Amino acid sequence: MFSVLELGVDGVILETDDVTQVENSHQLLDNPAFNLEYAKILELKDVGMGERVCVDTVSMMTIGEGMLIGSKSNFLFLVHNESVGSSFTSPRPFRVNAGAVHCYTAMSDGTTKYLSELEAGVEILVVSKDGTSRKSTVGRSKIESRPMKLVKAQIGDSWGTVILQNAETIRLIAKDNRLVSVTDLKVGDEVLAYTKSSSGRHFGMSVDEFILEK
Repeated sequence: MFSVLELGVDGVILETDDVTQVENSHQLLDNPAFNLEYAKILELKDVGMGERVCVDTVSMMTIGEGMLIGSKSNFLFLVHNESVGSSFTSPRPFRVNAGAVHCYTAMSDGTTKYLSELEAGVEILVVSKDGTSRKSTVGRSKIESRPMKLVKAQIGDSWGTVILQNAETIRLIAKDNRLVSVTDLKVGDEVLAYTKSSSGRHFGMSVDEFILEK
């Protein structure tokens, strides 16, 4: 009802004496926000062939939007959508060429999923450069073998990595809202990312236990 004709209705009355239903309704309507910071690139390394995941959504994304992707659940890079074309491809604003199959992506309920787990019908989170987010749904997930590149970066005392396809159509967001292709990244560049205190993950859910990811 909140999305009918894009505008939605003015209000909905929920009649219940169950507080959990009220809480669940709030979670359905509330999209998380992320404190994005600039991460300094420490290392770039070609890692050979691997399987990467293209996520085609049922939504059109705009400049500045993408998905939070990373090899560690507590350090995620904002990987931009393909709304900007190249000399080889036309714009595909519904797509994020997200990264290697093992990478995490942030979900709307606070959990994470491996990119390899995404399939048609799964709800994912589209995140903007200002840290706001919105929900979308996967229309298709496409896994193919491609040459890959490791990107390692640091925010404060925290560091993280992401492995992306080594192609000019995969972009991160640098300072001054400049989009930078993976193929043009240099050590010392700064790109938008999200980090939080380290915690364990079991089946995508955060758990309070010791964990060390390298």
